[in-house]
Amino acid sequence: MLIKYERKGMVVIDNKARNNKGFTLAELLIVVAIISVLVAVSIPIFQKQLENSREKTDLANVRAAYAEVMTAVLARDTSNMTKTVELTQTQDDWQSVDPVEIAGITHYKSQGDTENWKGIPKAKGQCQISYNYATGILFNWGNGTSDIVPTPPGPDLSLSLHAPLNSTDILSDLKNKNNAYFEIDSTCPNSTMLPKVQAELEKGGNSLMKYGSWAYQGSPKNDNERYLFWTSVDTNTVGAGKTIPIIISRADGSFFVSTSTTAQRVNNNKTYITITDHLTISKIKEKYTNGKEKYKSLEEAYAVYEKSVKDNYPEHVKTLPK
Repeated sequence: MLIKYERKGMVVIDNKARNNKGFTLAELLIVVAIISVLVAVSIPIFQKQLENSREKTDLANVRAAYAEVMTAVLARDTSNMTKTVELTQTQDDWQSVDPVEIAGITHYKSQGDTENWKGIPKAKGQCQISYNYATGILFNWGNGTSDIVPTPPGPDLSLSLHAPLNSTDILSDLKNKNNAYFEIDSTCPNSTMLPKVQAELEKGGNSLMKYGSWAYQGSPKNDNERYLFWTSVDTNTVGAGKTIPIIISRADGSFFVSTSTTAQRVNNNKTYITITDHLTISKIKEKYTNGKEKYKSLEEAYAVYEKSVKDNYPEHVKTLPK
């Protein structure tokens, strides 16, 4: 811009550009308003993305802890079969995922508590990952250790059901006496052999035999003719003449799943209820093993037994070891 002015009769042209134009107050207010709207919209989005990131971190940490727990399970390291993960999320429950899938377990918010899933994630809370030999993995969510109900490891299905008997002198004594058949019932009062087996059970780990009722029957000499009958049911409670689910463990390492009828017996004038009636070896083979489906491990047999109880014996579901 050229500015012309007069000074002492002279005309001076100032060719220096001058621009005094700026933002008006209205324009500034509009800009501030636009920025405020952008901030108001972007902050929740940013916070949501940040929370999603925290939840992904928590899930990754829980999955890593699950891998450690399962490694301990495979190694039979019971001292490391429980892990606790500190959560980083700042809101209760899942905000970014539904359902959540961990270790092949899919859980929807609407399901609530299940056998493998307890509680909901809490802001800055914890997740306890533990393994139960009877029910498998459990993800236990809560505010902290005081809010999470401890879960016992359950029976160790890797333990031999015949080891407690084999560790005593019972079989050798029976062989020396040329006994062809014997029975030991867990419910029998005043039994001379039962306390020896129970003493060995207490020395070992958390055997399945510490739950429910059981009985050894068969030959003291031949492994393929010696059996352990086990049920989660307390036979003294259900009474005689009742059909109950059972697992049969043969001393040669075979397992079978079947049913049995409880029976009443008397020992030293004391009545008790056994898992089966008196059976001969040939009767056991005919009824429980010959031509029947055989399982290679107790874990496999127990899974079938558990399903049978849930499907066919709802009145006994609560007897399943936890």
